[in-house]
Amino acid sequence: MADELVRRAQRFINTTYGDGATLGIPKLEEDGRTSWTVMYALTRALQYELGIDSLSNNFGPGTLAALQEKYGKLDESTIPSAIFCRIIQSALYCKGYDGGEIDGKYNSRVKAAVVKLHENMGVDKVYPGSSLWPKVVKGLFNMDAYVTVNEGSETVRSIQQWLNGRYLLRKDYYAIPCDGHHSRDVAKSMLLAIQYELGMADGVANGVFGPGTQNGLKSHTLSTGSSGVWVQLFSAAMVLNRRSVSFSTAFTSAHANAAKELQSFLKLPVTGKGDFQTWSSLLVSYGDQSRKGEACDGVTKITPARAQTLKDAGIKYIGRYLYNSGTSLPEKEIQPGELATLKEYGLRCFPIYQTWARSVDYYSPRQGVVDCLNAAAKAEDHGFRTGTRIYFAVDYDAVNDEVTSHILPYFRSISEKMHQLGNPFEVGIYGPRNVCSRVASGGYADASFVSNMSSGFSGNLGYAMPENWAFDQIVTKTIGSGSGAIEIDNNIASGRDTGQGDFLPTPAERLDIGFHLSYLESLRAEAVSFMESAMESDKDKLMYSRQLCLDEVLRQDEAITSMARRLRMRKALIQTTAYWEFCHYNNVDHMGAAGVWYYHKGFIPDWAKDLPGINKVRDSSTGIGKIFGHTGIVAWNNAIRSGLTRGEIRDTAKDADIFTMWDRLRSDNPFNVRTVAWVQLWCADGKKGDVSGHEETKMRRPALDYTDDEKFEILRRYQGFGEMAERHARKRMTLYAIFEKYARVIREA
Repeated sequence: MADELVRRAQRFINTTYGDGATLGIPKLEEDGRTSWTVMYALTRALQYELGIDSLSNNFGPGTLAALQEKYGKLDESTIPSAIFCRIIQSALYCKGYDGGEIDGKYNSRVKAAVVKLHENMGVDKVYPGSSLWPKVVKGLFNMDAYVTVNEGSETVRSIQQWLNGRYLLRKDYYAIPCDGHHSRDVAKSMLLAIQYELGMADGVANGVFGPGTQNGLKSHTLSTGSSGVWVQLFSAAMVLNRRSVSFSTAFTSAHANAAKELQSFLKLPVTGKGDFQTWSSLLVSYGDQSRKGEACDGVTKITPARAQTLKDAGIKYIGRYLYNSGTSLPEKEIQPGELATLKEYGLRCFPIYQTWARSVDYYSPRQGVVDCLNAAAKAEDHGFRTGTRIYFAVDYDAVNDEVTSHILPYFRSISEKMHQLGNPFEVGIYGPRNVCSRVASGGYADASFVSNMSSGFSGNLGYAMPENWAFDQIVTKTIGSGSGAIEIDNNIASGRDTGQGDFLPTPAERLDIGFHLSYLESLRAEAVSFMESAMESDKDKLMYSRQLCLDEVLRQDEAITSMARRLRMRKALIQTTAYWEFCHYNNVDHMGAAGVWYYHKGFIPDWAKDLPGINKVRDSSTGIGKIFGHTGIVAWNNAIRSGLTRGEIRDTAKDADIFTMWDRLRSDNPFNVRTVAWVQLWCADGKKGDVSGHEETKMRRPALDYTDDEKFEILRRYQGFGEMAERHARKRMTLYAIFEKYARVIREA
């Protein structure tokens, strides 16, 4: 919302300093909105009036020193000029205070505003009265708020005010915002406060969690009954880390219980005390780096000697990369035989997907699709089973705006594409705390691998540990010796993800890959021509052309390829069935669909209003694969019970379950073609629960090395039994050969 007084401040800068050349910045837009651009202009104007030759946007040590040396403090007796005063008045208005008309007078209104500013900052006891001291001026010339904003916490604000009031007179401490939100500046101020209370002198205290600070904290363990400033600091750190506890000078049983909850959450020893490890985890993202983790990640091949080293060190879970886009780390990607070694030594693996991914420009919805497909394909190549969680990396310091504009759309795209593939793998995220928490809140990742080792990242400083954390990366170190020596990133494991300990063997034949459009016209010519000659039904009653049916099947190539790779079968088997069935979708099927809708919903849908003689029917064949709701249920139930996928077991006796399955088969083409594969697997397993009551003997499930007899039998079973099913299966074998010809050329290219 535009503010007329802010607009007047912008006009004052433009009028006083011309087109901006004097200040070295463009002329301000007079839009009445406070922004960093306006504050930078005011900072430069202040520096200009102070006689500083080199102007900058930063109110740094030089500006602060010049202000201290020239005036000490600013009030009606020391302010050097009307223009100087107008700069101060303009800054007050941009900060939300009464600047006294920007008239160049340090009058009663300005004084009242300064008093209010001191109160809001929490420094009214340090700086009583209406004079502006240099550190307060520094706080005035930025975008920090000193009142709660955006649903800020009043308890957090009281902590911010307390820190300012207690430590602002120290040399390296500057006013922090009092907006009710934890932040990078607040996190650093907490470390400075700890160092000041440890007795560190100005110039020694630096806000870094170094050996001196760590050793000092080891002497300040708190427990029930403790009191004083150390309890204030500990309770403040707890509040800032989103723990439900009062900001207090007394360590009560409530504080002990809150400490136990935090310790349990972070996998620390549960003592209920403010001990060193708890202090560490509250103050820096990596916590106590001497902790032994049960997990690690690295870019080095796990050989038998290294596996023994990891096992001896108490490591259970190893993060390894699915893909390596460069050449500088030749063993970054999982190496041949490596997963077998992990299994042999009783170790488990959680896969990580990362290419470059070190800049905001990398992340986009399109990149999310590419990465999802590549990660799923690589996971399948390496032998990871269905349900494995893949951690997609955000390996840079993404600021909050970038998370909104780029990271969330990227993960939304990954999540949607993985769903379209039938969720063969779970989606996790590797990244700083804020990124992990926001992606999880969006519903795009169900577990976080947190890059807490990067403690300086703005996405870690000032943010609590994500609720869904699985692995906490805290330090890089080398363990073992000789051939067993290995450099790892040591990780704490929460138990949310235990990785995978059993892997599919490397297939003797190549898995199928996606279709290449360069073969589209050739495949169309062969497949369409064959179907035109093979069709036996009345073509006038068919709903769709043979080319349209083929194009739709090819549009589902990602889902079909993913299912084929996942089940280690040939995609041509799925394509053949889907194309054959879709080509045979006719008016009877269409009327049947209207009848199912009428039966379950009680009315005829708009798309069937003109169809004559619609009768209620409980179920019908529908979608690309012409699958009944009943068949879809028993096929999915079979896959779920076999541990090949996850989902809800449904009951064919319940109308609601029949309609739910039928309607999704009708409206969701990727789901329908995935179900084709589950039906084929169910056919191989004996068709238990077949609506016709015609169960079959069990046979080998679809595989890469299926014989012609096995292919024929699956194609026949999908259609049913009897002479027509046999005759059609023979024709489908020719169609299979067409699809497989192109799939083989593409995968072996």
